[in-house]
Amino acid sequence: MVRSTLIVRASDALPLAASVDDEQTEQTLQEHKQQAKLIFRRITPHSEPKCSIESGRYTLHYLLADNVVYLTIADQSYPRKFAFSYLEELEKEFSLSYGPKVESVRKPYAFVGFDTFMSKTARLYRDTRAANASRGSNLDKLNDELQDVTRIMTKNIEELLQRGDSLDRMSHLSTSLRTESEKYRRAARNVNVQAMIRQYAPVGAVALILIVLLWWRFS
Repeated sequence: MVRSTLIVRASDALPLAASVDDEQTEQTLQEHKQQAKLIFRRITPHSEPKCSIESGRYTLHYLLADNVVYLTIADQSYPRKFAFSYLEELEKEFSLSYGPKVESVRKPYAFVGFDTFMSKTARLYRDTRAANASRGSNLDKLNDELQDVTRIMTKNIEELLQRGDSLDRMSHLSTSLRTESEKYRRAARNVNVQAMIRQYAPVGAVALILIVLLWWRFS
């Protein structure tokens, strides 16, 4: 389920809005919220617009649009399709309500009133069973209109924060290209080996037969 949500300005990580969490949630997610702040600092204009970052029992999903980062902390088992549908709902409403004001605000949590919409939307996405059973809500169209989550970049929090992995699209593309290049090289080697076998196998067979005949003749 969706546990907590943060909205920040991408250019300087200024908090714009956040869900109001109870004391138990605050304590449980304290470490993950600190990780979210570190992630915000790593995001650049060239970062992937959608990314899932795995961290223990939870996954941090973010959506980047129009210099605003929408991030939610969800259970690791919570489907990505629901997490990003939830974030897209927030992005549409936030952009409509506050979009023109984002660049001009100077104080943190200038749009704290957005929590009302976040809380209402989070309730719709809280339980996947309820989401699937919900008829007449915004989730009715999910089966027909879900985005292709297989193309969303996935990272591990240790890779990102400790090893210095990048969230940039070009870095992700470079990694994909390296992987594809390695697959191509392995395939090319296999093709070359098979070609050599087909080319020299008859010669080798004849040579083996001659060796056996000579050995039998002079033994």
